[in-house]
Amino acid sequence: MAIELLEWLAATPLAAGLRRSALLYMFVNASHILSIGLLLGAILPLDLRLMGFFPLVPLSVVGPFLSRAAAVGLTAAIVTGFCLFSVRPMEYAANPAFLVKIGLLAVGVANAAIVHARDSWRKAIAGVVVAASLRIAAMVSAAVWITALIAGRWIGFI
Repeated sequence: MAIELLEWLAATPLAAGLRRSALLYMFVNASHILSIGLLLGAILPLDLRLMGFFPLVPLSVVGPFLSRAAAVGLTAAIVTGFCLFSVRPMEYAANPAFLVKIGLLAVGVANAAIVHARDSWRKAIAGVVVAASLRIAAMVSAAVWITALIAGRWIGFI
């Protein structure tokens, strides 16, 4: 069933259009890179702040903004990444680096969801001291997103 789904995806007008138009593919690829830049450009400073770096920067000001910017970057990266995946879904689904990247994305999203659901996030944003568990979650976040970026670059070399 998974193979049929991947074959169907490769036959969609979206995939066919991306394969036919180098310009469209280039635009979607550039958008994917820009989205990843927005995601990492927002999440890494937030993670660093949560870990205790830049203590003079008020978390109540930068936290919500960087968190939303990361969410926008993640959403755009998922949409553009899906478009790029549709061009060669069978090959990507068999690529170990792609599978690692997808697994890391799932871990990163789950970590962010857990952080935002916890009371320690709300307290940190309100100006209360950042809990040790939140500092650890920020370390995990930074490691996961950087590793996902590396895995994404690795895709083209396998």
